[in-house]
Amino acid sequence: MDKLSAVIITYNEERNIGKCLDSVKNIADEIVVVDSYSSDKTQEICELYGVRFFQRGWDNYSAQKNYANGLASFDYVLSLDADEILSKELSTSIEKAKEHFDFDAYKFNRLTFFCGSPIRHCGWYPDRKIRLWNKNHAEWKGSVHENLTFDKDPKLKYLFGDLLHYTSSSIYSRVEKVNNYSDSKADDAFVRGKSVSLFKIMLKPLFKFFGVYIIKRGFLDGFSGFLVSMFAALDSFLFLSKLRLMKMINNKNSK
Repeated sequence: MDKLSAVIITYNEERNIGKCLDSVKNIADEIVVVDSYSSDKTQEICELYGVRFFQRGWDNYSAQKNYANGLASFDYVLSLDADEILSKELSTSIEKAKEHFDFDAYKFNRLTFFCGSPIRHCGWYPDRKIRLWNKNHAEWKGSVHENLTFDKDPKLKYLFGDLLHYTSSSIYSRVEKVNNYSDSKADDAFVRGKSVSLFKIMLKPLFKFFGVYIIKRGFLDGFSGFLVSMFAALDSFLFLSKLRLMKMINNKNSK
């Protein structure tokens, strides 16, 4: 049986971390948690599970995850966010793969829950992710959208079962997440010299809603699908508006 390190990054995740740890404790040979100085009970809960707990200031997702992977004792890592849980079927698939890791990386579906409801449309499913791989051949890159980049084309295998992602337990938490995420995207676009017209700010959120709700069949997810579509439009509106405002302020200050 090969060895496996489960690697998790956290920040104020007392609501989720216990369930995440419960789902991996029986298949991981060690659990590494890198925390961004949480102010809630995240550390206390992690210590109850006997994880290897570290703290590090936040840079971005890629930097945090790469640092965490570097702390893993074993070559193969299972990278999770604190609000993700292995389904029983996926846990069984990973346990079987552990008998001997014959592939460079393993991918599986991620099923996201919005305010408690599974979202199977809106472009959110199957949302296949590589989350189990040999850490010696890949690293995370990107400051906003973190992507796993391999040093060569990986020998890849698909595993059955869903990674259950419990994002945004309330409207309030979704608003907060969209606001923070649009901040990061606007900052990144501004640094890269991007600009946006008022016309685009008016139209792109409308097209975004139409794309998610109609083209990607968000309407089949009921009211939750409608909300997901509206938040996709809101994210587009906030990102573009913040970027335009940053450019205006920069131009004014440079005069």
